[in-house]
Amino acid sequence: MAGLGWQELMVILVILMLLFGGKRLPQLASGLGKSIREFKRGVTDSEEARLEETHRRERLNTEASNADVKVDNAPG
Repeated sequence: MAGLGWQELMVILVILMLLFGGKRLPQLASGLGKSIREFKRGVTDSEEARLEETHRRERLNTEASNADVKVDNAPG
């Protein structure tokens, strides 16, 4: 299945112009662009938070295992 060609895109553009008008179309495109940017930012922030949480847990596990080793090696 091939992608959309320029002719199909022109037909879609004409239909959008008829439905929304020339003044409203730039506003819709701007809103769509902002929505996509916010979505990408949210996904990126979510991934960063997940990575930070993973690193924090690994650090805590390492510290806990180091504390166990110190207790085992303590003179007593």
